Amino acid sequence: MSVAPSPIADDAHPTARAEAVAPRLMELGARYDAAPVFPIDSMQCLAAAGLHRCFAPVACGGLDFGGDEDAWHLCLFDVLRIIGRADLSVGRLYEGHVNAMILFDHFATASQKHSLDQRLDVGAFYGMWATEPPPGVKMVGRKLQGAKSFATGAGGLAHAIITVQPEDGARQLVVVAADDAARAHLSQWRVRGMRATGSGLYDLTGMVVAPEDMLGGPGDYDREPLFTTGAWRFTAVQLGGIEALLIETRAAMSDMARGDPVQRAKFADAVAATRTAYLWVREAALRAARNDSDGPAFARMTRGVVERAALDVMELAARIVGTRSAMDGQRIDKISRDLSLYLRQGGPDYARDQAALAWLDHDAWGAEDLLW
Repeated sequence: MSVAPSPIADDAHPTARAEAVAPRLMELGARYDAAPVFPIDSMQCLAAAGLHRCFAPVACGGLDFGGDEDAWHLCLFDVLRIIGRADLSVGRLYEGHVNAMILFDHFATASQKHSLDQRLDVGAFYGMWATEPPPGVKMVGRKLQGAKSFATGAGGLAHAIITVQPEDGARQLVVVAADDAARAHLSQWRVRGMRATGSGLYDLTGMVVAPEDMLGGPGDYDREPLFTTGAWRFTAVQLGGIEALLIETRAAMSDMARGDPVQRAKFADAVAATRTAYLWVREAALRAARNDSDGPAFARMTRGVVERAALDVMELAARIVGTRSAMDGQRIDKISRDLSLYLRQGGPDYARDQAALAWLDHDAWGAEDLLW
């Protein structure tokens, strides 16, 4: 039986839009997990709800929060975790799109924003691709050489913002078409979880970069604290997955399990881990809103906190629910498989170490509650 999205008012808040489409995303996610392809129906569902435009530049129809950065970031925090609860693969794709919208907001010219507005009119989604196999993507003259790896949505997204290395100077952001199936190589994307993201190789060799495809200037992408602090967004999606796992575990507990103090203790541990992750990610979002100089340290530490919470809740869910948690077709199994892969973001030990160095130097939590 198909689950239809609830009607959405034109002036509905983004969180209400996300909540309205979440049941449909959940249903479609099971289908795309069983037969992995780019989740076009799920993305169209987000576009129909206007969620592809909510966090775009205001000049492109994005919502105007009146300069209240805290409100903007907390709204995005909620939307990301709601979508992550429904389907982590779609959450990953959506987070990449929002990342691209933020880069347009910071670095695009008026003309580029006008073009973006027109593309959003037809429901276009963007990605952000930085990872690459050696020797990386180079721009020789106006032509690109090389490929991006782990390119989420390769061949399915309309466009992607990529990093390239010019012949001289720091790396540069460039907007490219991302929907050329002949350039997308997904044969190696044979994974247990996050199957619908299609995070394969995308060959950029021979693409010609027009002047209007250059976004910002050399080195803009690597600006701090914007670059590192932005990691809070993918932890928000991961948090949504942890929350979904907790919800499913509670629903799966029998009356006998609920009456067992040992099982209740495990459930309590899962609640504590989930809410701990929530508090850290929410704080990281607020640090990003305030352009906090300690935002990078906070985002790095949050990555580790969320990873630990996810691993703990996955183990606790398996112990509470038992064999059913590993059965094909069970939502607990899908969420656990998706999370186990999504947590494998690059350099977790380095991120934790850099966060520890910051806290050794000073208490990065904030002046209102210093420990040292």
